[in-house]
Amino acid sequence: MSRKDTSATRVKVEAIYRNESRRILATLIRLLGDFDLAEEALHEAFAAALVQWQRDGMPANPRAWLVSAGRFKAIDTLRRRARFDASQGELARRIEASIEEAIDDEREGLDDDRLRLIFTCCHPALSQTAQVALTLREVCGLSTEEIARAFLSTPATLAQRIVRAKAKIRDAGIPYQVPCRSELSERMDSVLHVIYLIFNEGYSASSGNELTRADLCREAIRLGRLLVELLPEPEAMGLLALMLLHEARRESRVTSSGSLVRLGEQDRSRWCQEMIVEGGAWVERALKTRRFGPYTLQAAIAAVHAEAPSAAETDWPQVVGLYDVLLRVAPSPVVELNRAVAVAMLDGPAHGLPLIDRMLARGELRSYYLAHAARADLCRRLGRLDEARAAYRQALALGPPATESQFLVQQLDALADQF
Repeated sequence: MSRKDTSATRVKVEAIYRNESRRILATLIRLLGDFDLAEEALHEAFAAALVQWQRDGMPANPRAWLVSAGRFKAIDTLRRRARFDASQGELARRIEASIEEAIDDEREGLDDDRLRLIFTCCHPALSQTAQVALTLREVCGLSTEEIARAFLSTPATLAQRIVRAKAKIRDAGIPYQVPCRSELSERMDSVLHVIYLIFNEGYSASSGNELTRADLCREAIRLGRLLVELLPEPEAMGLLALMLLHEARRESRVTSSGSLVRLGEQDRSRWCQEMIVEGGAWVERALKTRRFGPYTLQAAIAAVHAEAPSAAETDWPQVVGLYDVLLRVAPSPVVELNRAVAVAMLDGPAHGLPLIDRMLARGELRSYYLAHAARADLCRRLGRLDEARAAYRQALALGPPATESQFLVQQLDALADQF
């Protein structure tokens, strides 16, 4: 085979890995019943694909081929281990004797292996931190370093949590399945939280030079749709709406050179109207149930922004009112900060700044760079330029992601020659 053909095969295999590896891994975990064995089998299957597909050509169904190859690689691994542990040989025989599963690429709903995997990772026997960390690692393929940044923790600490979570699933015999309907509600909060964090990591990437990761946004929305189909509860609808409304304007958040664009300055003609319409419909449906919660309220706020013709024409009284309700339903310093910014847009920066100052004085947001960035912007608008510069520097000192750091530097530089 020519070097050109070999290179073309490698490109195809790499593309399949990017697009399908987490789905294949989820299926292997179901078939093998072991996270680490499945991960090892996944990588061995892709390594085999590079060799065999270069020689024999691409199979008609690459995903099914990889799942099958992964199973046989796992069986070989267990047989090797059986020389030291007889139980591994018995496990290999059980896997080998199991009925070959047909892989249907079009299958959705309850049969989706990634949805099964999310419910397994979100089992109540695990702590919520372990649930989220394990799902981000196994379902979405985030690195331990990326997850650690999201948790404001160290990679070593997160790695230990993930290892312990896998061991608990294995030792407790936690089943790899979507729970029965009577058990679904108690698991929903964790599942919704996991999907929300997956989307957040895609919408505002915690590491790297890119502000967003479109693959994670798409995956979170797909999982959100699956969850609504599985259990059409108001908050599942609200979360799906929230993700769609944010995703509708993701591409307008950065310039062609990769610089951050604030909401009020975004080109609204680039916003995806189809997603805005769909998101708005899900918000209305969730609100009509009168059993909604924080995701639906956040989606309602996002809908007000998305439906406004311009920043100046945003219904700021409605935004502030929705934040008031959200603070009662799910109080948090970040929600309070967002409300303060909305108050500044409604009544002017002189009304919003004291609210932020009080929060910073309490110490709750002292290490949150966006609180200092918001304060800097309000000080700038009030002409308090020395305070604005100091606040921008404080925000930068807290180590924001690269794209947001670049934006803050630009804002600081713009104040350099002003007195």
